[in-house]
Amino acid sequence: MGSDGKRKKRGRKSKTQTTLDPTTSTINDEVFSVNNVEIVNSATPTSANHLENRRGRPKKRLRRSPEKTPPLINGEIGVGTPVEGVARVVPAMDAVVKVFCVHTEPNFSLPWQRKRQYSSSSSGFVIGGRRVLTNAHSVEHYTQVKLKKRGSDTKYLATVLAIGTECDIALLTVNDDEFWEGVSPVEFGELPSLQDAVTVVGYPIGGDTISVTSGVVSRIEILSYVHGSTELLGLQIDAAINSGNSGGPAFNDKGECVGIAFQSLKHEDAENIGYVIPTPVIKHFIQDFEKKGAYTGFPFLGIEWQKMENPDLRVAMGMKPDQKGVRIRRVDPTALESEVLQPSDIILSFDGVDIANDGTVPFRHGERIGFSYLISQKYTGDNAAIKVLRNSKTLEFVIKLSTHRRLIPSHVKGKPPSYYIIAGFVFTTVSVPYLRSELWLCNIDYISGLWYYCVDIVLYGKEYEFEAPVKLLDKLLHSMPKSPDEQIVVVSQVLVADINIGYEELVNTQVLAFNGKPVKNLKSLANMVESCDDEFLKFDLEYDQIVVLRMKTAKEATVDILTTHCIPSAISDDLKP
Repeated sequence: MGSDGKRKKRGRKSKTQTTLDPTTSTINDEVFSVNNVEIVNSATPTSANHLENRRGRPKKRLRRSPEKTPPLINGEIGVGTPVEGVARVVPAMDAVVKVFCVHTEPNFSLPWQRKRQYSSSSSGFVIGGRRVLTNAHSVEHYTQVKLKKRGSDTKYLATVLAIGTECDIALLTVNDDEFWEGVSPVEFGELPSLQDAVTVVGYPIGGDTISVTSGVVSRIEILSYVHGSTELLGLQIDAAINSGNSGGPAFNDKGECVGIAFQSLKHEDAENIGYVIPTPVIKHFIQDFEKKGAYTGFPFLGIEWQKMENPDLRVAMGMKPDQKGVRIRRVDPTALESEVLQPSDIILSFDGVDIANDGTVPFRHGERIGFSYLISQKYTGDNAAIKVLRNSKTLEFVIKLSTHRRLIPSHVKGKPPSYYIIAGFVFTTVSVPYLRSELWLCNIDYISGLWYYCVDIVLYGKEYEFEAPVKLLDKLLHSMPKSPDEQIVVVSQVLVADINIGYEELVNTQVLAFNGKPVKNLKSLANMVESCDDEFLKFDLEYDQIVVLRMKTAKEATVDILTTHCIPSAISDDLKP
């Protein structure tokens, strides 16, 4: 729970009569359970008969306490102390459901099979159109999803309609009509302001019933979404968000939903820092699904940029004193923007909104925000006007926005990992889930200086900084694909056999070339090996390592290795011709 931070003063109490502070009334300590507004007046007017003049010294009169009328909750008398002039608004907690999910994750160490299934529970809430919102990480790699309403003993099978990996939102529905009986959908509110009160409702650890925590909005800015490895608008609140709260709504004091709880900050120097997906991001996800029938994602500019806060740098780049903007460092060759944008271009404005030298744009009164917020408000396929300064000349372009593809993808989106096996060498592609699985990283965003927490993952160990493949991590943070189908192919492990003696210690090592030809992706490597007529198979690896195998012996040994390890096929289904 958030703390008001006030300290009690010692000493004598003031003789001045104090009045009841509505903010400290016991009304805040009640459990809110319905969606209604009731303004309760606690003071009664003074009778005119008591205002007559009397001679002599006035008699002392006992102060009458005003009548206390119990507040109406959903049309019924509830328990609580009303406060004069205070609007009582309570969130629709009956719309908050508990989400039960059975997950079956891919096994990146043994890509031909999946891991043992496990169960999890989280929160969700009902919205219009017979739909339910929750977090994407709550139903990731789902096998079965069930929902249970508040106060019910029945679990209803749910269908996953869409999963927004980048924004960490999933959309569900239930076919059983009984589930929707007596449930009113949650209404969305506007983006809250700083210090606005919020109430987070959900089913966190520590009990089975619904839980309510409250706090205030302490920060509004572009945040790192751990699950999606993206940066979008987010709210920071001081209400407790624990495991199981994921997917639960955050209500304002009007009973409207202003966000979805999705992650928290875990650090020894931080306490009660939680994060909420705000309504602009939620509405973008819903409208994207409604317009296109599927989730298409948030568009991004395929560029890396530099701040222009140094005056000498601005002069050297040909900027006038009244011009502001950011410099393009690199452009993704596979992005549509590469056709018009160039390195060292100065982006002056996006869709008519001027960009400051620090990369921010006006947001609300007294607030600024990163200009990526303007891009995230668009949809994939939308056009945007961009103004740049190139060689001291101002140019204007209209670009088509699209999703950004990374060289090392952040997610496999439910698909099993691709693999190819020859002579016991297991070749696969690198992704963020692969790195997390193989390196046991606590959080892949920690490498970027971020400490956000979303799911439980164990650290690699004390030898992490010595044993982690630094080149793979460098490619994750800085490399851009040269072609749309480029992949990082690695030898994930070697299944020991007589043919691969001396190569047993190879692990997580990138494959650069095969028989002198560059390896573009895993499919091209598999095709080259399968169609090879040379006597030897030669693999060029990073750090100037090479692997040489006799072709005929390697293919014969592969059959025995597959049988020994009960592997159904030497090649994954997506790579088969």
